[in-house]
Parts: sequence; structure tokens; C-alpha cells
Amino acid sequence: MTTTMAGDRHLTLDTVRGVAVLGILLLNIIGFAMPMPAYFNPAAYGGSQGIDLAAWLGNFVLFDGKMRGLFSFLFGASTLLVIERATAKGESAAMVHYARMIWLLVFGLVHLWAIWFGDILSHYALIGMIAFFFRNARVKTLLIVGCILLVPQFIVTAIIPLLVAMAELTPGQPEMAKAAEGLNEAFGKPSSAWLTKEVALYRGDWWSIAVDRFKETKWLPLGGLIQYGWETLAYMLFGMAAYRSGMLTGQWERSRYWRWVVIGFGIGIPAYAALALWMIRSDFGLFEVTSAAMVLTTPIRPLMIMGWASLIVLLMRPGGLLTDRLAAAGRMAFTNYLMTSVICTTVFYGYGLGFYGALSRAEVYLVVFAVWALILLWSKPWLERFAYGPLEWLWRSLARGRLQEMAGGALAR
Repeated sequence: MTTTMAGDRHLTLDTVRGVAVLGILLLNIIGFAMPMPAYFNPAAYGGSQGIDLAAWLGNFVLFDGKMRGLFSFLFGASTLLVIERATAKGESAAMVHYARMIWLLVFGLVHLWAIWFGDILSHYALIGMIAFFFRNARVKTLLIVGCILLVPQFIVTAIIPLLVAMAELTPGQPEMAKAAEGLNEAFGKPSSAWLTKEVALYRGDWWSIAVDRFKETKWLPLGGLIQYGWETLAYMLFGMAAYRSGMLTGQWERSRYWRWVVIGFGIGIPAYAALALWMIRSDFGLFEVTSAAMVLTTPIRPLMIMGWASLIVLLMRPGGLLTDRLAAAGRMAFTNYLMTSVICTTVFYGYGLGFYGALSRAEVYLVVFAVWALILLWSKPWLERFAYGPLEWLWRSLARGRLQEMAGGALAR
């Protein structure tokens, strides 16, 4: 295969990014629509029987963590791409990169504190500042360092089920009882009183939600560095390696992509299915959920991400209707990601339509499909008329310190 480019764009990169920005909503929708423990534990809220269980199972096995990881891969690849272009133009790569990361951090913090607690942009900005130091690393070095980073990630996440086990073994101790309550509110089956309180909060006004959100997340960007920064940096380095090796630009032979599809899904699907069965048989016990969903998936997930990236490259068809629309969605990933948060919080929160906690796990995917349709319908026509997505233009203008030319469709260049 050979890379397909439109102007200075890599069609393959944009298409994979487009799938990722759509796919990440499959998981984020639970965070928009219902109390947070439902994200990890279907028995917490939203239904864990019949079609609701099937919806959870399909997402856990095929998409959970993989779309976020794919997004991180693409962020690492895009970081290298921006650095290369800046260097080719004789600009300071460091100045260009860190201006972008600083403004991305600003956008992320506004998103986190004013719109939705599940922001990932501020985290990417901070990790991206670290990833810059690997810009000249060889593919082998990027892969080795990335694999090493998964070890502390495994250890850090393993602390959570360890705390669960300690709390279950010593239920009489006040400290452990309090810890168990907090863990249930994050990953388990909280009390009905706590769930009622959460639903009432998010069906309320913007100010009440924002005050609570800031209280709970004001230190989240820093805490996130320790909690899952290892994995995010690993994925960014893997993305850099995939870009530098030609994998993410469509330069590999088709047989090599197919090999990774077989490896990624051949190992990943049975492993994830086994973990899902373990959780189901335990009736979604707290120890099983935290162990399976957070810890034991750590070494498997990168293989699934590579499988997904390879499959997307194989299936994309330059000039095809769906490929063109996915690529356009990927070119506007920043705008579409933030637009998704605005739409979904408006649908579910009390200052909008107020559907928070009202839909089952399966029913929320009607909202997902509607948002997907909107993204696919509007991204391509916008880019046929303008050079950038609206927020891409704003980000670029702020980072460059001057207004960027907006006229001229990016798809025509």
C-alpha cells in the first residue's frame, strides 16, 4: 500500500482519527447520560440484563479503551507531523509545539470545568509536553519505552483492586468502610440514595453542576498524570512509532496490516471476552470489575488498538463516500470532540433536555447514532468551504499568535 495525501494531509491519518472521534463516544455516552460508576459497572445503573447487557458486552470487548487508545495513537502521530512541518519551514519546533500544547491545556480546562468532567484534552496537553522529548527517537526506542511505561501503569491501577480486597477483608474498620464506600461510588454499586442524589444534581441548573464539577475535578489534570499518564504517554509513543514506520500513513504492505488484525483481534477478543465472563459470573463484583476493566486489560489493549488501526487502513477507500466523510470528521476532530460534549450535556443535563438517568444503557446509543450522523453530515461540507474546522482555526490562530486564513476548502487543496 502507499500513503494517500490531499495537499499536505495524510488521508489515512485523518480517516483513522475520524473513526476514533466517533468511536470514543460509544464509551463517553455513559458518562454523559448516567452516574459515573455505570461507565465501569453496568450493574450500577442503566441495566445489566438482556439488550443492556449485550450493549455493555459489545462495547467492553470491542471498543472500551481501544478508541481512546486510538485517539492517543493519533495524537502522538500528529505531534510528530506538526514538528516535522515546523522544522521543514525553518520554524522553531519547540515554540510551535509548546504554544499548541499550552492553548490545548486552556481549551481542556475550560471543557473540564465548564462543560464536562470527562475531558481528555488537558491530559493530552500535559502528556504532549513530555512526548516532545521523544521527537527524534527511533521506532525501536519508541516501542521499547512505550512497553516499559505500561509496567508502572499496571502497578498504579493494581492499587485499586488491592484496596478493594483489603476493604472486603476488614469490613469492621472505619477507614476501610469509608474507602469501600468511595470505591463503590466510582466503580461498584452505590447506594440508591447516592444515585438519587447524583441524578438530581445533573438534572439541575448549570451553576450547581459546575460548582460540584470544579470541586471534584479541580486537581484532576495533575492527578491524571499519575493515574493514567503512563499509559497515555505509551500510546503517544506507539503512535509516533506507527507514523514513523509508515503504518499510520498507509505505507505497509496489505499482508502486514492483515497480520496485525489477526494478532490484535485474535488475542484481544478472547481475552476481553474471558474478562467479561468473569465479571458477569461475579454479578459485577467490585474486585472483579476493578481488576478486569482497569488492570488486566493493560497489556492486551495495545494489541487491540493496533488491530483496529490496521483494519481501518485496510477498509478505507480513497474517494469513497464513507472514507471521505470519516476523513473530514478526523480533520475536524477537535471541533467534533468538543461539539459532542456540548450536544450531549444539552441532551442529558437539567439546563437542557434533562434526560440524565432516564435512558437505559441500550437506549443511549440512539443519541450516539444521531450525533454520528450529524458529524458525518456537516464535517465534509464545512471543509469544502473552509480551510479548517472552527475550533481548529481558533486553536491554530491562538498558537500562532495571528489570525489564520480561513477561506479556501481544505478538501480542495
